[in-house]
Amino acid sequence: MKIILFAFALVASTTFLPAQTKWNCDPVHSSITFSVGYLGISKVTGNFGSYNGSLLSETADFSNAKFDFTVDVSTINTGVEPRDNHLKSADFFDVAQFPKMIFATTSFKKGKNNTYTLEGVMTIKGVSKSMSFDVNYGGIATDNYGNERAGFAISGKINRPDFQINGGKGFVGDEVTFTLNFNFIKSK
Repeated sequence: MKIILFAFALVASTTFLPAQTKWNCDPVHSSITFSVGYLGISKVTGNFGSYNGSLLSETADFSNAKFDFTVDVSTINTGVEPRDNHLKSADFFDVAQFPKMIFATTSFKKGKNNTYTLEGVMTIKGVSKSMSFDVNYGGIATDNYGNERAGFAISGKINRPDFQINGGKGFVGDEVTFTLNFNFIKSK
């Protein structure tokens, strides 16, 4: 009798767990861009060419989802090769020692309409800091190959010195604005 009750309890506990759905970033239809002030009079913009991200959700509205991404910092591109090489140096990102920028979710909360607040830990140059991003959910659509897709526009700011990115003092602004436009494909 004890074995039957234990087996029933085990089946019941696994039967009622919410199903998790995994979504993977489609880099062909996504982007990570940034802008930073230069001399206090203009902005320099750029992007990262290689990254991956995933979204793990237990609900259809993505509330409390887990959103993580990793960026290959060596793929930074501002359109000016000497500047890009300087950004990869120890003055800025030091990609030889710290090749990845990593974000891991601690909270993903639904707001009004199609907005969310994404909170988590960003690690750049071996320094980890709590971050918050604003998220706009674009919805779900099915592509012409039958893949279900979800779109999110994510924006936020970091303070460069917080992550020991200290190059360009007096010329380059401390605040960097990031915009991530992620298109996710639902795993089958």
